[in-house]
Amino acid sequence: MDLSFVASGFAVGLLVGMTGVGGGSLMTPILTLLFGVSPSVAVGTDLAFAAVTKSAGTFTHRLRGTVRWDIVRLLCLGAVPAAVVAAIGLKQFGALDKEIGQLIRYSIAGSVMLTVVAILFRSKMLAWINAHPERQLHGRALDTATVVSGVVLGTLVTISSIGAGAIGATLLVMLYPRLSAAEVAGTDIAYAVPLTAVAAVGHWWLGSINWMLLLTLLVGSVPGITIGSWFARAVPERVLRGLLAATLTAVAAKLLA
Repeated sequence: MDLSFVASGFAVGLLVGMTGVGGGSLMTPILTLLFGVSPSVAVGTDLAFAAVTKSAGTFTHRLRGTVRWDIVRLLCLGAVPAAVVAAIGLKQFGALDKEIGQLIRYSIAGSVMLTVVAILFRSKMLAWINAHPERQLHGRALDTATVVSGVVLGTLVTISSIGAGAIGATLLVMLYPRLSAAEVAGTDIAYAVPLTAVAAVGHWWLGSINWMLLLTLLVGSVPGITIGSWFARAVPERVLRGLLAATLTAVAAKLLA
C-alpha cells in the first residue's frame, strides 16, 4: 500500500470535512498531475472515493447538527436525475473533447473565486440583504433555484468529478447567505453523497474505476473527513471561513494551472 496515496486521502478528507470543499477539485488533479493516473480513471475513482468519504463526513455532521436536510433534498431532486442522464450521455457519445473540458474547468474556477469573495465579505453581504430583502429569493422561487442548481451540479460532477464541493458551496452561500460556515460544509457534504454515488455507478458502468487505488485512498480519507467534520463546528467561525476561502483559492489556482 503506497503511503503517499494514504496521506493524500487523509489530507483531502480533512479539508472536505471542515469546509465541504476540495474533494474532486483537489483529488482529481492530485491523481493526474502527481501520480500520473489517466484522466478518465482519475474521474471515476475520485467519484467513488467521494461517495464513501462524504458518507462518513455526513454521519459526523449529522451528529453535530450541521446539515440542512431540506436543502439537501432540493439539491438531490435536481442533481441525481442529471447525473443519470450525463452518465448515459458519456456512454453514448464518449468523453467531452479537450477544449470543452478546459472551458468547464475555467467556468468552475471563476465560480470558486466568486465563492471566496462571498465568504470574505459575508458580513457585508448579509447587511446588504437585510437592507434589501426584496432581492433575496424566498419560497417557491428559492426552491426552484435550488433544484435547478442541483441539475447543473449533477451534470458537471458526472463529467469532470469537479464541482460538488466548490460549486455547491458557492450556491449555498449565494442562495442561503444566513447559513453558518459549518452548515455550508455539512449540507454541501450531505447532498454530494447520493450525487457522487450515482455518478460513480455510471463510471463503473463505463469501466473507469481503479478499485485498489480507491481502497488505498479511503484508508486515509475516512479518518481524515471524520476528524475534520467533528471539528468543523468547534473551530471559530472566522477561522473556518478563512480556511474555506484559502482552500477555495488553492482549488481555483489548480484549475487554472
